[in-house]
Amino acid sequence: MFPTQFTSASFTWEQHKLGDLAESSIGGGTPKTSAKEYWGGTLPWIQSSDLIEDKLFNVDVKKHITNLGIKNSAAKLISQNSIAVVTRVGVGKLAFMPFEYATSQDFLSLSGIKGNPQFVTYTFQIAIKRLAHQLQGTSIKGITKSELLKVPIKVPLKKAEQDYISKLFFSLENSINLHERKIIQLKQMQKCIQQIITTSSGKNWEFIKLKNILKERKLLSTKSKNYPLVSFTVNDGVTPKTKRYEREQLVRGNVENKKYKVTKLNDIVYNPANLKFGAIGRNKFGNAVFSPIYITFEAHDIDIIFLETLLTDPNFIKKSLKYQQGTVYERQSVSPKDLLNMKIIYPPYDLQLKFGHLFGSIQKKIDLEQHKLDQLIKFKNFLLQNMFI
Repeated sequence: MFPTQFTSASFTWEQHKLGDLAESSIGGGTPKTSAKEYWGGTLPWIQSSDLIEDKLFNVDVKKHITNLGIKNSAAKLISQNSIAVVTRVGVGKLAFMPFEYATSQDFLSLSGIKGNPQFVTYTFQIAIKRLAHQLQGTSIKGITKSELLKVPIKVPLKKAEQDYISKLFFSLENSINLHERKIIQLKQMQKCIQQIITTSSGKNWEFIKLKNILKERKLLSTKSKNYPLVSFTVNDGVTPKTKRYEREQLVRGNVENKKYKVTKLNDIVYNPANLKFGAIGRNKFGNAVFSPIYITFEAHDIDIIFLETLLTDPNFIKKSLKYQQGTVYERQSVSPKDLLNMKIIYPPYDLQLKFGHLFGSIQKKIDLEQHKLDQLIKFKNFLLQNMFI
């Protein structure tokens, strides 16, 4: 059950308009880009693309302007501990800014926050999401200043209670950031291994074509308990079918008798049209069926983890793209024939096992960190949805 000390029922909450919780609201502007003397200064200047949805802290500022740029444009210098809100392109994104900054015209900043600034940032995130959701499907391209300042939000009457909730969420943010950094570091280790393999040579090392170790699996079957219907995505690989990818309602005729392509555990799977986005990997799910648009290979005479290491290497994917065919970029694809004619490094089997074991052990750590990260994000969202109702 949800801890009662974290719910709105635990404290005395009051409803306010967002404008009541800030001393001032400040717009932004963009200094003339052709005037070099306006750019490259020490003042952080943010634009919509600098903010990441649901990431409220630690904005990665990419551009800086000068005092002259401030003086000769609509940009304003905004005090620290303000909240920057995107009101045009990317409506709904916001961030807490602990330092002085300026923004483009796509922002409205709330300065002089009355109460705990971090807490107001969290509660405003929920309120702005609700407003953005209400605007979905309309022709409105943004949120006006008056609409924004009228957004209703609830806050505990006592600042100490705001501080308590803020610390809770800030602790969660730190844990989330820690796991994200660990995943990045582990993926960098995998890239180093891939680079070492592809740039190494030794006795009995050779280059072979993929057609010597891969055979396309063309077996078709209806979906069943032993062969469930799955999807293949860039992020999740072979994964259970979800509503997002469910299109069976569009299929005419007897769906139960529809035949799909069979894929089996440890097959190498790729999407010819999405290889450019990294849609290639090992089937870790197991025996299943999926759309015939996917290609699945049975591997032999090679360690499968080692092979996965090579085929998921960004450099390999980049090389494969020279075989893309098609006039429309989105539909350009790499045929199975061309992929199978590509060459890979082929060291002795004992080295394949060592490289594969090392790569696989790192992947297990990544999967574990990702699971912890997903759980933390889920818990954070649960708190946000239940605390600020």
